[in-house]
Amino acid sequence: MMKKPALICPAGSLPALKNAINCGADAVYTGFKNRTNARNFAGLNFSDQALADGIAYTHARQREILIAINTYPQPEQVGEWRSAVDNAVGLGADAVILADVGLLAYARERHPNLTLHLSVQGSATNYEAINFCKREFGIRRVVLPRVLTLAQVKALIQNTDVEVEVFGFGSLCVMNEGRCWLSSYATGESPNTVGACSPAKFVRWEKRQGQTGEPPGEHMDARLNGILIDSFSPNEPAGYPALCKGRFEVRGDTYYVLEEPTSLNVLEILPELIKIGISAIKIEGRQRSPAYVEQVTRTMRAALDRAITSVAEGREYKIEPGWQAELSRVAEGQQATLGAYSRPWR
Repeated sequence: MMKKPALICPAGSLPALKNAINCGADAVYTGFKNRTNARNFAGLNFSDQALADGIAYTHARQREILIAINTYPQPEQVGEWRSAVDNAVGLGADAVILADVGLLAYARERHPNLTLHLSVQGSATNYEAINFCKREFGIRRVVLPRVLTLAQVKALIQNTDVEVEVFGFGSLCVMNEGRCWLSSYATGESPNTVGACSPAKFVRWEKRQGQTGEPPGEHMDARLNGILIDSFSPNEPAGYPALCKGRFEVRGDTYYVLEEPTSLNVLEILPELIKIGISAIKIEGRQRSPAYVEQVTRTMRAALDRAITSVAEGREYKIEPGWQAELSRVAEGQQATLGAYSRPWR
């Protein structure tokens, strides 16, 4: 039978959570206000009381809430991460999203009835790794890193009975989830352990006037721990200064050396994702605003519903022009890509 993929939406705050649920999310994912989750930015995430309120709101509407505890504890910090797992269970989470195998082992032993998802931070890109985590820790679902083609995802699904979740919209990194050390190189703090890529305390914005050869007017330089990441011309949109998306001078040319700011958008291949047996489609963006969550959830809900119906009834799937327009407005760099799903040079 055809699977109907669940729509999994981000919630970095209670208003964002409510927007996601109200706009059609089947589940929301969130995290605690500490370094146990990979979106540990100031002003984001949930206190225990806010999370309890969010869980009550979600469950009252027969939806699910998933708590991401998806960073890696250092040996002397294990207790904090284990407490986060215990806390998630006590609050009533429907599942926890874990990356660290030690935490997976702890969760299975301490809470045998807890549903476990393997985080994208776990970097499982083949069915052998996924089946290992199913056998050893009993995971029910895996969130795939954004490095596989559609054909590779299909082959993986055919060789595991673990549910497969993929990203469908949102900002991209260098697609090295769980293994990226760029921020650590620049700041000494890794997103894999403290939960924040380019931590805000290392970010500096500096205004200056244009120099010779530059457009006149006020420019904005972005630095990360003193390293110049980018320089924005007057009226040019300034993105958050992540090292992987900076513009650097190489042999006399200045350009995006590692990756341009762009957003993944799978709107056009939703039927293909459904046909190969995807269990869930995730929207990235716990660090984004409640308005972003509302806009993307509403659009993806409409598109996914149409794609499911089209596949079930064997009809052509048509994309509404307004859907792409809505998503383009909130895409990073106002650009969209199919990322690794489409590799025409293969």
